[in-house]
Amino acid sequence: MKRIGRMFLWGAALAGVSVLLVAAVNDRGNSKCKGVQVALKGDDRNAFINIKDIKNIIQRDGRNPVGLPIREISLSNLEKVVERDPWVRSAELYFDNNQVLNVDVRQRDPLARVFTFSGNSFYMDGEGERIPVSERFTARVPVFTGFPTDAVQLKKDDSLLYAQMGDLARYIAADTFWTAQIEQVVVTSDRKFELIPKFGDHVIVFGDGTDIDTKLTKLLIFYRKGLSKAGWNTYSRINIAYRDEVIGTRRDGKSAPPPPMYKDSSAADIPALADDDDARRAPVAAKPAAVKKENTASPAPAARKPAARKPEKAAGQKPKAVYARPNNNRNRN
Repeated sequence: MKRIGRMFLWGAALAGVSVLLVAAVNDRGNSKCKGVQVALKGDDRNAFINIKDIKNIIQRDGRNPVGLPIREISLSNLEKVVERDPWVRSAELYFDNNQVLNVDVRQRDPLARVFTFSGNSFYMDGEGERIPVSERFTARVPVFTGFPTDAVQLKKDDSLLYAQMGDLARYIAADTFWTAQIEQVVVTSDRKFELIPKFGDHVIVFGDGTDIDTKLTKLLIFYRKGLSKAGWNTYSRINIAYRDEVIGTRRDGKSAPPPPMYKDSSAADIPALADDDDARRAPVAAKPAAVKKENTASPAPAARKPAARKPEKAAGQKPKAVYARPNNNRNRN
């Protein structure tokens, strides 16, 4: 009898809890929405939408949730409505204990603005997806011009180019210096890139979209050691597309030789910069000439003579190096 009594008490307790839960659910369902609270997440500097926009989206069908019974409000449908907006990445809706509808929205953050060859324009976000241009807002992001197609479904070559644009845009956005310095990226006809800086009247020949860190690190060293002495407007073009070198073209039309040499047409403005390999190659190339001029009985003094530098002066070629990667980084490539 005691066992039956305990079982009866437990059953009654469970039934009472169930009744209370059902009553609570029914009471909550009968409760009315008392308000809408919107929270936006993302980069506030480049926000395409605001709180008012989200509230307008929720009320777009003419049914303001405020004042409606909660059971008549489909949160899943409202989430889909909000996420259909092109500037919204994701949305989460829920009611709190005060019967307030909370709307948490993560917006799309523009990474770059892309102009196609035909003149159309769109934004690219961090995931490489397209964001339409807003009539009331312009994001302060790097501009890519000359993208060859307006198609949404890209061909293989266009898809590779688009991916490289995204990699370059992400690298620029992650570095405060390059974010402030790079204003425009031109897509050339051979699907390579040229950078237009905000400071300095020159064009940076970047090449294809590979080795981004190596190329921009090399350019930064050139800025510090080359342009700081020659002047920011000395060169019309600065080529960083080649490995381990920077080639500058002066405004007088003279340009540096192709790789593997890296020279500039004015040694008076910029001191010669060479890595350890260049320093070792010069004496080795000069030793045979010094030995021929001197008696072979005393090779050591002949090697010390400065004859290794005379052919350079006689030929009228001045030291022209603009940039060379430091030796401690040379083996990395």
